[in-house]
Amino acid sequence: MSDTTQSLDLSAVDAYLRDHLPGYAGPLEARKFDVGQSNPTFLLKTPARNYVLRRKPPGVLLKSAHAVDREFRVQSALAGTDVPVPRMYLLCEDDAVIGSAFYVMEHLDGRNFYEPTMEGETNATRTAVIDEMNRVLAALHSVDIDAVGLSDYGPPGNYFERQLSRWTKQYRASETDTIADMDALIEALGQEMPADDGQRTLVHGDYRIDNMMFEKGGTRCLGVLDWELSTIGHPYADLAAVIMQWQMPPGKEGRGLAGVDRAALGLPTDAEFIAAYCARRGIGGIDRFGFYLAFNFFRMAAIIQGVYKRALDGNASNPERARRLGQYVGVFAQNGLRALRG
Repeated sequence: MSDTTQSLDLSAVDAYLRDHLPGYAGPLEARKFDVGQSNPTFLLKTPARNYVLRRKPPGVLLKSAHAVDREFRVQSALAGTDVPVPRMYLLCEDDAVIGSAFYVMEHLDGRNFYEPTMEGETNATRTAVIDEMNRVLAALHSVDIDAVGLSDYGPPGNYFERQLSRWTKQYRASETDTIADMDALIEALGQEMPADDGQRTLVHGDYRIDNMMFEKGGTRCLGVLDWELSTIGHPYADLAAVIMQWQMPPGKEGRGLAGVDRAALGLPTDAEFIAAYCARRGIGGIDRFGFYLAFNFFRMAAIIQGVYKRALDGNASNPERARRLGQYVGVFAQNGLRALRG
């Protein structure tokens, strides 16, 4: 495993920030966050303030993956909108500095909920946090992409056709074993592709509670994080991603709500969350939601396969967890087939 996946050349980072980041002053300390499987992320500590550095992993990477430049661009564009994001400070695309491209952003001093059950919180807090999650999602899909300069952030055409093609290629490029259910799901999604309804919005691509930061002691969202999979696409992909996550088992691995008595915890049903989202966006309802749910299971299976392949190749951000996740590709494919069948 490459040491640069887990650590930083602090002297190189310090020298670069002294030259390029106004107001920066060392000495500099760094600590790697142990969450996330894609782009290694570090807390940078200085006497005056803290920052966050997010970098591409080193080594051979799949084409178009780990695009930290896109993350930097989209979050910069969202500054001043109703979608909360951390402030972007600088982007370095010169691999010679630390071995891969990186960007530096504001460190949000808030709290993060790793699971939607939010253990230890009151029912009122859980209800409010999930409603805020719903509000931010609707706000994201209401952003005027032309006004914020993101109209070219994704290609035109049927988003789901495009994504099915992209992630099938990514999956094949990182495939280590033949998984019959995954092959069947890919074929079925192609056959049941809905017609393009003309909706074209900014989508996050990995929208879930653990990719959000909330204020300490409150329920207001301070920032949505991890924009690597963002693009211009179809809003129902993000909405279905939330519901997909909730169908996973509860706990640190699944981080879902399967089998949980939601009413007892102040959490909404899937239908209630979808209805609140539709009300905020002024739409009547969503037909064939099973397709969008199945698509998300497929894409997550493809992502997990890529994480697993990077672990085998020695380039995973968290190798031990990556290997464990790799065992779930078939499970996600099975869930996708089940969702597609209603």
